[in-house]
Amino acid sequence: MKIFKYIFWVFFRIWFYILVAIPILVLFPILIVSILKESWYPYFFSLARVWARFILFGMGFNVKIENKQRFEKSKSYMFIANHTSMADIMLMLVAVKNPFVFVGKKELAKIPLFGFFYKRTCILVDRSSPKSRQAVFLMAQRRLKSGLSICIFPEGGVPEEKIELDTFKDGAFRLAINHQIPVVPITFLDNKKRFSYTLFSGGPGLMRVKFHKFLETKSLKIENTKELNKRAHEIILQELEVSKK
Repeated sequence: MKIFKYIFWVFFRIWFYILVAIPILVLFPILIVSILKESWYPYFFSLARVWARFILFGMGFNVKIENKQRFEKSKSYMFIANHTSMADIMLMLVAVKNPFVFVGKKELAKIPLFGFFYKRTCILVDRSSPKSRQAVFLMAQRRLKSGLSICIFPEGGVPEEKIELDTFKDGAFRLAINHQIPVVPITFLDNKKRFSYTLFSGGPGLMRVKFHKFLETKSLKIENTKELNKRAHEIILQELEVSKK
């Protein structure tokens, strides 16, 4: 009986990559046009949301979203969430309607098809290079000034399976304070169970997303970065711990 589980998990992973590729191939000409100008990014973002919905639906993931506060269409935000799954990117795109730009690790740019558009639309960071981190800061500033939001997984990578929530890097919070934009803590409650980086695991089912109340930065200064970081971490960690009870 156990052998059938392993066979399912292998095909489940393969099916995921097939679903990632199909919309990109079908929409390729339109996607190419949408990235020709930076000002056209919102059109690319709309297509990316269609791509993400297609994948989650095809994987049998049922998304349930809970909002504690409403978003303003014309306002920029700093979206942060816990990072446990290959599906986190898709779930974030489905959950958030305000156009945002991912700040993510440069290694993902090596993925065929996906990587082509990833490196042309996201802000890539080499976490081992201080120079790269500085460049990320400048690129993020430009995107925020154009009216977009930013999305960062502040753990800086996917933690080991036994770690519920790793420590947060300061970059997202420093950017939010510098630009006086709200930080939006988001908890992905089921992604580790549904589709973690462990090969022989996962399966279709519910994916819950909880948007917490925004953390305002208008009265904060750069020396409050650590404090803001801690507050956001506590909110997400508490939600993860409550959901396990």
